[in-house]
Amino acid sequence: MQGISSTQVIIAALNEEEGIGLTITELMSTLGDSHVLVVDGNSIDRTVEVAKNLGAEIAFQDGKGKGDALAKAMECSDFKSDYVVITDADYTYPAEYVPEMMRLLDENPDVGMVCGNRFNGHVDPNALHDVFYLGNRLIAFTHNMLNGVPLKDPLTGLRVVRSEILRNWKVKSKGFDVEVELNHHVERLGFSIMEVPINYRERVGEKKLKVKHAAEIFKRIMLETTY
Repeated sequence: MQGISSTQVIIAALNEEEGIGLTITELMSTLGDSHVLVVDGNSIDRTVEVAKNLGAEIAFQDGKGKGDALAKAMECSDFKSDYVVITDADYTYPAEYVPEMMRLLDENPDVGMVCGNRFNGHVDPNALHDVFYLGNRLIAFTHNMLNGVPLKDPLTGLRVVRSEILRNWKVKSKGFDVEVELNHHVERLGFSIMEVPINYRERVGEKKLKVKHAAEIFKRIMLETTY
């Protein structure tokens, strides 16, 4: 297996002072000296201060939304590492699964991305309430039927991607629909996607994803279908 130094971490954050420290500390403990880039959406709390104190590089996004944050990350990254870990800043996704996700990429050259599947692992009952669980199931069904990308958890926030896949990715999404776009970007480049079951914890801090964001996600599914 390749060394852990060949891994870069990207974290999009907005007012996550409660969770960002736990997230970065756990990742660094698991992955060693991996480079961590935090893209901040102009937080008004101590998110940036906490991340800097833990050794993370900071970039500030130009607009709003997770998609916009990942677009900024694409601009700021040199992608010299073998793999890029994309995760959330709220401590919901345990870092312990990342080495196994990397191993799967090592052993399967046709796989371009490994995703953490929240629905085959243990979900904290406080982490994913009924309306969000049902919404994710409906989105997954629509995503798979229309786009033919068979994923049980297409909106997961934990991913390990081959760097070569991200080098020329021009992100179109602005918000939470970026996961749908990335799924299709990987497949269009001729790679497959694997999922591994993960545990999913209750977030630390205020939840950003709202029911209203479902509309933009469904819109992105339709746009990718007709791409």
